[in-house]
Order: sequence, then structure tokens, then C-alpha cells
Amino acid sequence: MPKISIITPCYFNGDNIPVTFPVLLENEKNFPAGTEIEYVFIDDGSKDNTWEQLKKVHQAHPHKVKIIKLARNFGANNASFTGICHATGDCCVILSADLQDPPELIPQLYAHWQKGYKLVLAQKANREDSFLTKLFSNTYHNLVRKWILKNAPKGGFDLWLFDRALRDQIVKMNEKNFHLPTLFMWMGFEYVSIPYTRRKREIGKSGWTFSKKMKTFIDSFVAFTYLPLRMISVVGFVLGFLALVYAASIIINRFVNGVTVEGWSSLMLVLLFVSSFIMISLGIIGEYLYRTFDAARNRPNFVIDEKFGFENEDSKKN
Repeated sequence: MPKISIITPCYFNGDNIPVTFPVLLENEKNFPAGTEIEYVFIDDGSKDNTWEQLKKVHQAHPHKVKIIKLARNFGANNASFTGICHATGDCCVILSADLQDPPELIPQLYAHWQKGYKLVLAQKANREDSFLTKLFSNTYHNLVRKWILKNAPKGGFDLWLFDRALRDQIVKMNEKNFHLPTLFMWMGFEYVSIPYTRRKREIGKSGWTFSKKMKTFIDSFVAFTYLPLRMISVVGFVLGFLALVYAASIIINRFVNGVTVEGWSSLMLVLLFVSSFIMISLGIIGEYLYRTFDAARNRPNFVIDEKFGFENEDSKKN
């Protein structure tokens, strides 16, 4: 039977692990008999007892649980990428540790993979979150569908299964400042999606802060489209046209109507507006330049502090 790797990034999930892992074990009975399952947990620089809880899980199930501790917080995308690099399954699943994405969907994703689909998504048709969270999420995903990837599922996804062939491609790319779900959609493989309602978080507090959401928003647009740069050009042309119109109106008023325009306030307003546009433009260009520099220096996406469950693999390499 094929082997499936369930990859779970963890960040301040010390209270979640004792609840989540028994649910995963119970869910194994929903897979076809004989299916081999490995669990790859990544502690993304948590400062609570997440690592201690993961070590307990590994000690109880050393042959099926692999755990990795990163040296610091590298972010959810890089933590998931760490797990992808260390997964050995014929297919892999990305699953959050807070049970907002129901693990019982995984056997359904697996069944579609067995039918030949290399990419299977759990599509967020609805979510049990606050109004502002829903507004931000829906706006983001609508913009992605309109301007970046037309094939992206409405509502997005945080739980998905992918074939080892896609896993190898992601590892080979070794992207910097990426959004992992968008990167999978960018590859263009045909996929099937299973709609579900994302649950409200019951244990702990989410580390998905506003600043991290904004970084994801910027990464998605800068890494997958040149739209921001094109917008600078368009706004520049519009401002140039308005400047010509304004200059023409001054000339006409001066030489045809005999009116002298005295506009200290309007002049300052124009200067402030143009200066703001220039600074914003430099910021957008700077985002692209920084990512070019970040890719050029080729620092690793993650640094591992400790890991357990890889002893047999390391001995084979030696």
C-alpha cells in the first residue's frame, strides 16, 4: 500500500498537540487497510511547551512520528516547507495543528489521489470566524483569483494533499518569500476540491497576526505577478496627463481670459500628492528588489535545531 505523510507545522500549539494527535490516530481507521502513515511535526520556534509535547508523541510512537525543531520562528510557509523536504510518503498532506481543518477530510483527499489526481484541495466554502476575518480572507482570495491565478479555488484552502511528483518540484524550486498554497496553484496541475466549513479555533490563540497576513498578501502579489509595477506605470501616465491638463488650463486662463492663477495651496497639494506617489512607487520597487537580493544570497529557508525519528534514514545515507 502507498505511504502518506501528514505534515503539521506547530507554533505555540502546546495545548493542541495532546488533543490533535489522538484525533489523528483515531482517523487512521478511515483509510484503506494497510495504508502506511507517517506524521511529520515541525515546531516553528515556539516559546511554550510545544516541543515537549511533540517529544512525548514521538516517544509513544517512534516508528510513525517524526519531529523537527527549528532554531527560530521562520513562519508557517517555511515550517511547512521543512516538513515537505523531510517527508518520505508517496503523497503528502499539509494540516494545521489546531483542528480548524478537520482531519476526517484527509481520507477523502487520499481517495481522490488514488483515482489519479496529483493535487486534491479541501476548499473553504465557509468559515466559523469573525466578520473582519471573513472580510479580509474573502477580499484576499477574490483578488488572487482576479489578478494572479484564475484557477485558484474560491475561498482558498489550508488543507491539501499532493503527489510526490509535486513535492519534488516544490523542493527543487526552493523559493524565497513564497506563499505555499499559491505556489502549488501556480504549477497548474489539474485538481479536485472538496468544500467544507472551517471550524472556529477552540484551543489556544492563533499566531496568524495582522502583520503576517499583510506579508502573505504582499508575497502573493510580488512573487506571482508584476501587477504592482504595471500599476505604477499606469498611475504615472494618468498623473502626467492631469499635469498637462492643469498646465493647459493655466495658459488658457492667463492668455485668453486674462486671469492669473495664484495657487500656493493647490501647488502644495499637488507636490504632496506626487511625493506620496513617488514614495509608494519606491516602496513597491523595493519589495521586488529585496526579493531579488534575498534569492541571490541563497540563505536556507529554515535552520534545524533538533530532530527525532530520522535515525534510520540518516544511517542509510551514511
